[in-house]
Amino acid sequence: MSANRTWDKETKGESEKSVRKKPQKDAGRETQKKPKKDSGGENRKKPEKGPGGEDRKKPEKDSGGENRKKPEKGPGRENRKNPGKDSARENWKKPEKGPARKNQIEFGKSGERVPRKGTERSAEAEGRKGSGRDAGNHTGPGRERATGRETGGKGKQRLCPVASKCGSCQWINKSYDEQLQAKAARFRRLMEPYGKPEPIIAMEQPAHYRCKVHAVFGEDRKHGIISGTYEEKSHRIVPIDSCLIENQKADEIIVSIRGLLRSFKIRPYNEDTGFGLLRHVLIRVGHATGQIMVVLVLGYPVLPSKKNFVKALLQLHPEITTIVINVNGRDTSMVLGEKEEVIYGKGYIEDELCGMTFRISAKSFYQVNPVQTRKLYEKAMEYACLTGKETVLDAYCGTGTIGMLAARQAARVLGVELNKEAVRDAISNAKQNQVSNIRFYQGDAGVFLLQMAENGEKLDVLLMDPPRSGSSEAFLKAVAKIRPRRIVYVSCNPETLVQDLKFLVKNGYTTEKSAAVDMFPYTEGIEAVVSLSLA
Repeated sequence: MSANRTWDKETKGESEKSVRKKPQKDAGRETQKKPKKDSGGENRKKPEKGPGGEDRKKPEKDSGGENRKKPEKGPGRENRKNPGKDSARENWKKPEKGPARKNQIEFGKSGERVPRKGTERSAEAEGRKGSGRDAGNHTGPGRERATGRETGGKGKQRLCPVASKCGSCQWINKSYDEQLQAKAARFRRLMEPYGKPEPIIAMEQPAHYRCKVHAVFGEDRKHGIISGTYEEKSHRIVPIDSCLIENQKADEIIVSIRGLLRSFKIRPYNEDTGFGLLRHVLIRVGHATGQIMVVLVLGYPVLPSKKNFVKALLQLHPEITTIVINVNGRDTSMVLGEKEEVIYGKGYIEDELCGMTFRISAKSFYQVNPVQTRKLYEKAMEYACLTGKETVLDAYCGTGTIGMLAARQAARVLGVELNKEAVRDAISNAKQNQVSNIRFYQGDAGVFLLQMAENGEKLDVLLMDPPRSGSSEAFLKAVAKIRPRRIVYVSCNPETLVQDLKFLVKNGYTTEKSAAVDMFPYTEGIEAVVSLSLA
């Protein structure tokens, strides 16, 4: 219509008003009809019949069709066609008929072409799927389950999709028998200069054994709340909901806390900016008692809607016996801070081990695998050879577990521990178990031994369970000075154990017995116990 109006202005010189009136009358109707039939149709048809129309029409029928067909017949299209249809298909078929494909099949399934039909491959896939489901849904696989081949290899990787990032379970793809053989061989090589060790002490159900579970909280790129563990050798969080080696109930509680954060609009702590509140969650579970402690590690001492948060968490998990707030506002890699507040329960849990009850607080040391701890301590008592007349020193005593076991068979036991909270728990444990021939002291064990030597006191048996870094040189020199008749060395790091043994052997001791205990299945770690006596 605008084109028609412009044409009317130029040819007849009429105003816009007159042009607008004309369509209302007879001429206007003809004018409106003409663009449809005559002028408008001609304007649209002329490009189809005229030279301009031929340029647009030919690409549809003649030139366009020819342009699309010519590359199929011409050399340009053939160059593109050969790789797509000819060369690619020929190259793809040749490995099936040629020796290269045949070699691949022979390598995979002894020369049979079964992998192409999918029979053997599907059987392998079903085997992997079956092992993944069975192992993933168990509450603690039996020995026969963990040692089968169906739970090893690539199937084991399905149990933990983040194993490569987490890095905690270095041997998750090995069967349990393979793990035991490798650990026993490693310990045998380390102990070779000091005698042949006893067979490794295995775990009957090597899964979900950790009664102490820690989770770090943060945000993903979309600011969603995540919880899990730090990626190996970094501070990047690997989101984890469940873990093969962690207590299952502890994992469930951590996931529930993550959900409550959204409901209560609590943000996780950001290490880079310093904003946010929740940094970590620590769960401790009594293996024998079932008691559960929840420790909320905050960057600031105030938890919004504290009572409602506790109420909501207990509704989800009524089995929780105590909840503690720990404040850690420092820029540090340490999980726990100094200040604590009990917001529900007694602030500690209790567990039973070797017929005794032990009190466990947030900071106190307690072995993470109580099942294997019993075997470890029984072996240590066997190596101690106590007769009821000895004076025993339990260095690095923690909550006093091994020292109180020794008190049953010794005349007197002394326990030394640097951690104040652990000493408090040890004293409480001794009272609760009615052990009267043991005393606990807070301080450095090396300094304590030197004071005993200077005072002329004698020591018959030394029980020592140092950290992973081993004993300090000052402590070992103090041992050489007081010269206990027998030493029972419990170690969580065989490499540092061997270093300390080298020093003790140079100072007049000989190794008598040694054994490794698999305290940490699916990982490289082992616990070891060695007995030494004066030559």
